[in-house]
Amino acid sequence: REINADENLMKVFGGKSKVSMFEMTKLVNKHLS
Repeated sequence: REINADENLMKVFGGKSKVSMFEMTKLVNKHLS
């Protein structure tokens, strides 16, 4: 499944407008740790 990012999420996703579930988990974990 793909996640469509809004403006706030784009900051977390490093500017990507679409990320997979797997990528999202990695990116979010980086921000939380």
